[in-house]
Amino acid sequence: MNRTSQAIVAIVDDDEPVRDALSMMLRTAGYAVETYASAEGFLERGPEPLLACVILDVRMSGMTGTELQARLASGAFDAPIVFLTGHGDVALAVRAMKRGAFDFLEKPVDDRRLLAVVRAAVDRSSMPRPITLPTGPTPPGLGSLSRREREVLDLVLAGHQTRAIAETLFITVKTVEFHRGRIHQKLGVASMAELFRLCFAREPGAPGSR
Repeated sequence: MNRTSQAIVAIVDDDEPVRDALSMMLRTAGYAVETYASAEGFLERGPEPLLACVILDVRMSGMTGTELQARLASGAFDAPIVFLTGHGDVALAVRAMKRGAFDFLEKPVDDRRLLAVVRAAVDRSSMPRPITLPTGPTPPGLGSLSRREREVLDLVLAGHQTRAIAETLFITVKTVEFHRGRIHQKLGVASMAELFRLCFAREPGAPGSR
């Protein structure tokens, strides 16, 4: 069964050119698309039909994307949320991931990357929800990190950008990038979003942990 033609993706972004470009790309890929210029406009949407994925801008006039996420989390809404973030929004993205966001992408958005993430989100929305996520004392591979790699990881998870990490640890930006690459390799993740999910899913109080 082709779920693409059945999947409804909502785009919530106050930038009209961005909405139009994303809508055209997703419709061309076979998705049904709804667009909203504000978080408030999205909240006026009725409960049916159900959404398979929401693409949500972090910074918008009025209610922000993260505020909308928190509002939706207080109800029964459970469609995967993919955040669009601008440069310098890493700390906001960290908080979004801790609250259960599916992924986040930095603007300008790479078309292939976005379509891959939306496809994965739609696939997840069609699967039965587990009662809990697997939990454990630490993510697999964490013990293999060196002391410096663990320091870099802690700062990344706290929402610091590469240059700020370099200044805090008195190392070069290039060295920070090297350590981040090693962290991704040792923990078996391919993106920051995967890294956040791996670590935060095992924190007390994280989405899905008990």
